[in-house]
Amino acid sequence: MDFSGKYELESQENYEAFLEAIGLLSAKTDEKVITEVVQDGNNFTWTQSIPNWSWSNTFTVGQECELVTMTGAKFKAPVTLEGGIISIQFPQYHFTAQITDDKLVMNCVTPGEKGVTFKRLNKRI
Repeated sequence: MDFSGKYELESQENYEAFLEAIGLLSAKTDEKVITEVVQDGNNFTWTQSIPNWSWSNTFTVGQECELVTMTGAKFKAPVTLEGGIISIQFPQYHFTAQITDDKLVMNCVTPGEKGVTFKRLNKRI
């Protein structure tokens, strides 16, 4: 599965509840969100941008990688790609991404009984 491309936010569910769950209320925005993925085999650069802010991670599938959270905190985690789904355990949530019908579908799930599932659907541009 080739994830390479530039994607624009089409729709999202539970974004504000997710931000609240991870303590990022100040990040609320209705700005245009662009996700750019550059894939070279198992090597990825994954960047999300809104006006005046950008967040990027470079990682290799199948390896433990040093990554950065939306707040800039660094952590190490393995990155997997199974059945066309990228999976990363961030400190406060579990991230997955896949391509479905030429759209980039991303999910972030916070743990616990009252966990929040944030879903973002992005169209290729």
